[in-house]
Amino acid sequence: MNKKRVKRIGVAQTSLVAGIVMFFISLIFVIPVGLFMGVVGAAKGAQMPGLPFTGVAFLIFIPFLYAIMGFITTAISCLVYNMVAKWTGGVEIEIELADNNPNAG
Repeated sequence: MNKKRVKRIGVAQTSLVAGIVMFFISLIFVIPVGLFMGVVGAAKGAQMPGLPFTGVAFLIFIPFLYAIMGFITTAISCLVYNMVAKWTGGVEIEIELADNNPNAG
């Protein structure tokens, strides 16, 4: 087993990846919720002017909000990790190559 240490995390690249991941994860929830809200609203016969647009606009905005917040919180987390890793040496990870594994197929 090889031990490796994560001494620094790239803030911009990691935050970009996290923001994109959060965007797509939020889509998984927003699409079914939006469809459900549309069906329930139609079944109730909702006749409030402007409300359907507000609801749809909000559902479209949610993935972008999640992406922005995911980017920001990941950037802050990476910066804090990098600062703490200087003091502590970073997170230690054990790595095992698959070719060296006697149980591998």
